[in-house]
Parts: sequence; C-alpha cells; structure tokens
Amino acid sequence: MSCVRFVFCGVAARCMRGASVNLSRPMTNAVVAQRFETRQFRTTATRQDIDQAAKYIGAGAAAVGAAGSGSGIGTVFGSLIIGYARNPSLKNNLFTYAVLGFALSEAMGLFCFLLAAGILFAF
Repeated sequence: MSCVRFVFCGVAARCMRGASVNLSRPMTNAVVAQRFETRQFRTTATRQDIDQAAKYIGAGAAAVGAAGSGSGIGTVFGSLIIGYARNPSLKNNLFTYAVLGFALSEAMGLFCFLLAAGILFAF
C-alpha cells in the first residue's frame, strides 16, 4: 500500500502518492508546480461525435414526455364528454376539473420540452 499525504498550498489541497513531503516549511507555487503533473483535457473528433450523439439521445428521451402530455389532454377531454353525457347538470363543475387537468398535463409537457432544449443547447 502506498501512503497518501496531503499538501496544503493556499486553498487547494493536492494529493501525492508514495512521496515524502517536508511539511515543516511552506511550499511555493513553483515547487508545487514541479512536483505535480498537470493534466490537460484532450478532445478528439471521435469524442466530440460521441458527446453530440449523447446530447441527441438525451434530448429525444426527454421529449417523449410531450407525447404523454398529448395523450393526457385527450383523456381529460374525452372524460369530460363522457361525464357531460351522463350528467348534464354538472357541466360547470366538470369543465372546471377538465381545465385544471388540461393545465397540469400541458405543464408537464412544457417541462419535458424545456428539459430537452436545455440538454441540446446548454451542454
């Protein structure tokens, strides 16, 4: 097992494996830069294509909720027609509940659309 020691330089904490560090004197930034490797992000064309494909797949999966919203709206108003046919005296109450159901279903569809747009354009 290799020992792990933490070196505190300013606010950042860095980790060194298997190296002994003299903590009796503070380390300058130049010494820290010499002791630690810097890792750079390397992006290749293949990696960019994979990221782009993942964005499209995620946005498509998020947009599926819009289909659920459409079927929910159809169910709400279909039930309104059936309820009105059974008891016409409850027209005002049934219509109020139908508008509430429509608004909730449409809101979920809009949330799904905004999530899909966020995945496509924010990342």
